[in-house]
Amino acid sequence: MSFARVGYEEAMRRARDIVPTLRERAQKCEDTRVLLPENEKLLHETGLFRFHQPKRFGGMELPFVAIVDIVAELARGCPSTAWNVGNLGCHHWILGYYEPETQHEIWDANPDELIASSIALAAGRGRRVDSGFVVSGRWPFSSGVDNSGWNMLAVTIYEGESAVDWRLCVVPKSDYKVIDTWYAMGMIGTGSKDVEAREVFVPERRALQLTRCRGGLEHPGAALNAAALFAIPIVAASGHPLAGAALGAAEGAFEHVQETFRKRTGTYTGAKVSDFQAVQIKLATARCLVDSARHLMRQSAIAFQEMAERSAVPNTDTKLRYRAQTAFAVGQAREAVATLWSFYGANAIYTRDPLQRYLRDVQASSQHFAFNFDVQGSAYGMAALGGKYANPNL
Repeated sequence: MSFARVGYEEAMRRARDIVPTLRERAQKCEDTRVLLPENEKLLHETGLFRFHQPKRFGGMELPFVAIVDIVAELARGCPSTAWNVGNLGCHHWILGYYEPETQHEIWDANPDELIASSIALAAGRGRRVDSGFVVSGRWPFSSGVDNSGWNMLAVTIYEGESAVDWRLCVVPKSDYKVIDTWYAMGMIGTGSKDVEAREVFVPERRALQLTRCRGGLEHPGAALNAAALFAIPIVAASGHPLAGAALGAAEGAFEHVQETFRKRTGTYTGAKVSDFQAVQIKLATARCLVDSARHLMRQSAIAFQEMAERSAVPNTDTKLRYRAQTAFAVGQAREAVATLWSFYGANAIYTRDPLQRYLRDVQASSQHFAFNFDVQGSAYGMAALGGKYANPNL
């Protein structure tokens, strides 16, 4: 099915429409520890995995900000499912940077094909051979891997003991083993298991050189996809596909607490809880934190798109600033849910109450390396003060 005529507003409507269904299934998703097959089917039917897939392959090819907005909308219902939409959906975008032959290989066979990933470059090691690379490694946190037919595995290429190149190798499921390590305290329904590959040959056309994806159209996929969406630097923008899940979790938590407290009376006093000024102030604090986080995430996504439309590549300081902003915004989402939790009362400890899931999910998602503000903030601060930031893939 082609979704090439689905625009931003229609995509957002489709996302809003399925939030109640995702919310009803959230506990089942957590219990199964994977992206539910029925949720996957619903997302395929609505095309919501394909918001950034090139139009020529039947995707929506929406502006980059959709990666924040669609994921955040879905996370109001189920943050784990939304995380997988952001993660698996962004791989349709990244595949647009690969050699045209590789794009056709995967999408001509199945334009709905799901591709998992693990971006831990240190986990994969490769060496160059004729026509490609031989790679090995064990990669953590491969979200949605059980639902996917391919995987994008980050690999450092060595000559002897020297790292000389960095590749994102797309490999079929037959070339790696899934290891069930995913027993987590939050984001349980993402199914983010380990994968292992040993001495796997990856042809050159399936090994995307990350240093060619730092902004602009130097990557091989530009022969097919020359729109601004495919001129956005991949590594610099890599936090956006997942950040929306934390934002949506905070929004969902706020909506749940707001609705609950409109009707709640104190168990011991019988007083109307909504009349307490402390409750009003903390609710307002949470609202402002969510709004601020949304603004930071969206504005940097819009800026990436606008620069690409001008054929401008952001400099290192700008890339690092946007990465720091995304990490800061996820921290604000986490703080918002913690604020809501702080005055919700003893009902929050029951597993039947969704607030505890929102809390665990936003805590878990904020542990991602991209959202560690100490790491991202210090990188920007160093560059802003004239230091040299050394990441050849940024």
